[in-house]
Amino acid sequence: MIFTLVLILIGALLLLVIGINVIQQQKERVEAERRTELARQKAIIDETENVLSNTGMIPCSTQIMLILYKRVRDGLEIARHLVAPQQQNDYLRRLSDLKAQIETLSHNPSQTPAIESFRLPDNDRQVLVLVQTLKKLKAILRAEHNKGKVEPAVFTLEENRIDSLQLRINVDSMLSRARAASFMKQYGSSRQMVTKALATLHAIKAQTPNDPFIARKVDEAKLLLDEIMGAQRRSEPNAPKPKDDDGDIDMLFQPKKKW
Repeated sequence: MIFTLVLILIGALLLLVIGINVIQQQKERVEAERRTELARQKAIIDETENVLSNTGMIPCSTQIMLILYKRVRDGLEIARHLVAPQQQNDYLRRLSDLKAQIETLSHNPSQTPAIESFRLPDNDRQVLVLVQTLKKLKAILRAEHNKGKVEPAVFTLEENRIDSLQLRINVDSMLSRARAASFMKQYGSSRQMVTKALATLHAIKAQTPNDPFIARKVDEAKLLLDEIMGAQRRSEPNAPKPKDDDGDIDMLFQPKKKW
């Protein structure tokens, strides 16, 4: 009888230990998922805020600004339920400020600055930041559209604007590097970059023949190519004059002088 009771107690203890382990593992799994989701939301918030901090470099419409603000808002809404209680007040404060910005933008007249007003920065580092910002902005726009948070018409319009800005940066950058190479008398590299820029412009012009930017840049690239070719010709040493073959023949067959 005692042996049976001991076995029952041991079995109960084993079940209790197993139950505690299962509960502990479940808690650890939930905690790991919480940390993973919190890290994901923080990454979304940080990436979007980084793009927002650089939007002053590009002509952004009200629609794209709302998309970015709402993405941060959604990330904060999810994250505030995942952080420790003592951190929630900070998230609530940020949410309140962000909602006020969204409200203000939504009620103000929508604005879409002209892309023609865009100018490429002179600083190479700023150009790099600009290129990275546009790349991230395009990825964010697509991600939000795939979630059904961006209307198809808005998505198409904003993606086309980003594509146009990327084209302008690419062409302006190539022409700028070509001028710098020409100044350094690296005429081969300079000519190659201008030719590449012209090929890009002609390919785009076939799709959008009425784009004034394309027409202006084609003329600019052609003029630059002419300047490079002229500078290259002027820099080359004078080629040796070809031999006068007729003169050599006359000298060969003229009467020999007697000494």
